[in-house]
Amino acid sequence: MTSTQDFPVTITDRAIAQLRRLISKDSRPDVFLRIGVKGGGCSGFEYLMKLDNQKKTIDMEVEIEDVKVVCDAKSAVFLRGATFDYTGNLIGGGFKFDNPNVSKTCGCGTSFTPKTS
Repeated sequence: MTSTQDFPVTITDRAIAQLRRLISKDSRPDVFLRIGVKGGGCSGFEYLMKLDNQKKTIDMEVEIEDVKVVCDAKSAVFLRGATFDYTGNLIGGGFKFDNPNVSKTCGCGTSFTPKTS
């Protein structure tokens, strides 16, 4: 696993390897993974994961083995201390967040309710 002190999320080696494959297939210049949260879903917030090439002024960035991952400062509040992983399992596989800031999740695991202070 790779963690940086200032970036809110720890990115696993498995996730980096899979991201490298996905980014290599994207034809846009300067492509990176954008992670974050947005309002919605059955539990209040949804995780956001997409390949992007447009940075914003509020973005935080980490580069791990030539793979750039970006998270906006607002999402960082909800993702601080989380781990971003990839599993190739046939059932339930894919990219996943393990987020300590969650009080409950929906059945599919893509939306969550944050813990309150």
